[in-house]
Order: sequence, then C-alpha cells, then structure tokens
Amino acid sequence: MTLAEARQRIEWAISQFGHHAAPAIDLVMAEVRSDLGTGAFNELVEDFDLELLYNIAPLESDHSNG
Repeated sequence: MTLAEARQRIEWAISQFGHHAAPAIDLVMAEVRSDLGTGAFNELVEDFDLELLYNIAPLESDHSNG
C-alpha cells in the first residue's frame, strides 16, 4: 500500500461511514503501520485528525531513546 492509497481508503471510509468509520480506518491504519511504518501512520493520524475524531492515537517511534 502507498500513502496515497491509504489516504483514499480513509477518505472513502469517512464518506461512507462518517462517525462510525473507526473500524474501517483501523484496518487501513494497521496496513499502513505494517507496510509504511510509524512515520506514515502518524502523518495520517495528524492529517485526518484521527485522534480527536476516531480515538486513533499516534504511535510512539520505532526507535527507543534508550
């Protein structure tokens, strides 16, 4: 999956399901995290305001500050 495909799928889910889109968005976001990593995941959370609207929080960095 590309970032552009993820954006399209999230937009589609929001247009189809409105405030009930969280389950569909969760599926897309799981794929994004797996395919594209934490940075892309967090970018989408911010761009679509997913934390506020759907309680989908940004992920912590893949790198520890250890």
